[in-house]
Amino acid sequence: MPSFNRLLRFRDRNGNIYYGEAPSNALTGEDLLGLRIKPYLGNPLECDAPLPFSEEETTVAEVLSPLSETPIIYGIGLNYRKHAEEAGHPIPSFPVVFTKPPDALAGPFEDIPVGKEAQFMDYEGELCIVIGKDAKDIPSSASPLDYVLGYTVGNDVSSRYWQMPERSGNQHGYAKSFDKFAPIGPILCSSKIIPDPSALFLATKVNGDVRQKAKLDDLIFDIPAIIRHLSRGTTLRKGTVIMTGTPSGVAAGMKPPQWLKDGDTVEVGISVIGTIKNKMKFES
Repeated sequence: MPSFNRLLRFRDRNGNIYYGEAPSNALTGEDLLGLRIKPYLGNPLECDAPLPFSEEETTVAEVLSPLSETPIIYGIGLNYRKHAEEAGHPIPSFPVVFTKPPDALAGPFEDIPVGKEAQFMDYEGELCIVIGKDAKDIPSSASPLDYVLGYTVGNDVSSRYWQMPERSGNQHGYAKSFDKFAPIGPILCSSKIIPDPSALFLATKVNGDVRQKAKLDDLIFDIPAIIRHLSRGTTLRKGTVIMTGTPSGVAAGMKPPQWLKDGDTVEVGISVIGTIKNKMKFES
């Protein structure tokens, strides 16, 4: 069990990077910026034992990704029944798995660079799992939840142009693998705080308009099933991020599709955890 509750990774006004505890009512960038908190003396992600706090407070000047790096990001496609229906696909028998590389990782309030060839841009608000210890071939006698370090919010940013069958061969990964196409945050919430992720609610907004809204009990494959499946013959390394799927309401499912444009702001919020907010910056 991790020693933290609501872990915040941030930069102070002097450029120093710290970890600290975010208050339960600090859910947005506006709530977090300017907070005066006592940081941990060390990195809670590298220490199972409780860490002491500094006696001196410091100011949160920038909220960073809760992870400085990740070995890999897994995505689960078509994992909400209504999303599978809007995409015109049958309910899958096993999790639909794709990957995003480590450089797709981005912070909760970073601008997302969109290259000239990344067309038909879309959002996918998601609950993300962070693995806390290496896992492989998890036996039926063990609980996959014992391998969870915590939960965070993510946006599986996607270029549908590269996801179309004639360009992808029906493989999702490349369309979602561009640099910074996986912003997460704003904090990493311990399973002590979230014993039942299915009770959470997710909402995605584009320029303030609600596009996605769902309770997380609509998952086809729940979190234990996802982790167990991904561990089949494969080592899930500590720090791995798993994006658990997106509900209905993506731009591709609208008629006509409402693709993201340069300057559009996407907010993804999950109850208890908080909200990330990223602006799309198209390269000219």
